[in-house]
Amino acid sequence: MKFSELDLIEPILNALHKKGYTEPTPIQEKSIPAILSGKDIFGNAQTGTGKTASFALPILQMLHLDPNKNGPRNAKALILAPTRELALQISENIREYGAQLRIKHAVVFGGVSQNPQVNAIRNGVDIIIATPGRLLDLINQGHVRLSSIKFLVLDEADRMLDMGFINDIKKVLKMVPEKRQTLFFSATASKEIMVLANTILKDPVHIAVNPVASAAPIIKQSVYYVAKEDKKQLLNHLLKNEKIPQVLIFTRTKHGADKVVKELVRNGIKADAIHGNKSQGARERVLRGFKDRSLRVLVATDIASRGIDVDKLSHVINYEIPEQAETYVHRIGRTGRAGAEGSAMSFCSRDEMSYFRDITKLIKKNIEPVTNHPFAK
Repeated sequence: MKFSELDLIEPILNALHKKGYTEPTPIQEKSIPAILSGKDIFGNAQTGTGKTASFALPILQMLHLDPNKNGPRNAKALILAPTRELALQISENIREYGAQLRIKHAVVFGGVSQNPQVNAIRNGVDIIIATPGRLLDLINQGHVRLSSIKFLVLDEADRMLDMGFINDIKKVLKMVPEKRQTLFFSATASKEIMVLANTILKDPVHIAVNPVASAAPIIKQSVYYVAKEDKKQLLNHLLKNEKIPQVLIFTRTKHGADKVVKELVRNGIKADAIHGNKSQGARERVLRGFKDRSLRVLVATDIASRGIDVDKLSHVINYEIPEQAETYVHRIGRTGRAGAEGSAMSFCSRDEMSYFRDITKLIKKNIEPVTNHPFAK
């Protein structure tokens, strides 16, 4: 199927063509027609499946075709995201997809001055993309009103619950009109998620793609069994290989991320970290460097990595094995996107063996060990 078969308008098709997108991903193919027909959506989809476009494209189209669009410019669409990185990523996508439309949007998140965000909203916007905390701050100060919202999106709802945003979400839900279209996306379908979804969705279309227990088949997975103290030498050894042009490395802690960066920089490798202790400006600068490929290695913690979406990322390294098996699938899903091949390598020390066993049980697959490396145990 082609995007041109999904009843999308010419300006949006032109924007997709400019980005080199011709065929929708499974979630886009299923979601876009349902959303355009006015249905609520429960999308069970993990990061890397193309879900941002699956809600952004139809919302942009419906706002553009709204017969009342020339009235007062009050926000008609609200997109809630768990982290500022993801909010910025969605904002960037909306800017690209709506390049030929006169749709204005603002992105709202904490950790930076609120003044530019308030000014953007005051000048009139059609779409607000926000993290829950800062959104409620601006509502309480009288800068944002949600009485005109027609479209509500909860993106990565499972992560929002993990981060303790449930009460903030409930407050926001009381402020948006009952008569609206709600689009709900979550990588998992836990009991808590289903309870939340059932309270806010009306007769939704359920769409499930790439359940969390599966990784894209085009990702080559491998494991290096290595002593904990030898991990940094193994990493340096692998990065001498020019066949790894760029890599996203995962650690479990912020301190661990900084230690890996320090070691790599000492060895002349251009690397930087992204995590919660960095200022918003620093995080954006690091992410920009990674996206424009001036930075070869980005080291991230799991929460900070939400919203990192880099075209044609070839390699992911699990420097530390995650404690939650599902997290492994999210991590490696950063590579092997949009039909490109990817490679995911995991460094597993003796104390991480039980975590790794949980991963192979979840994905129902044995991961090939690499035995011919200098630090093999």
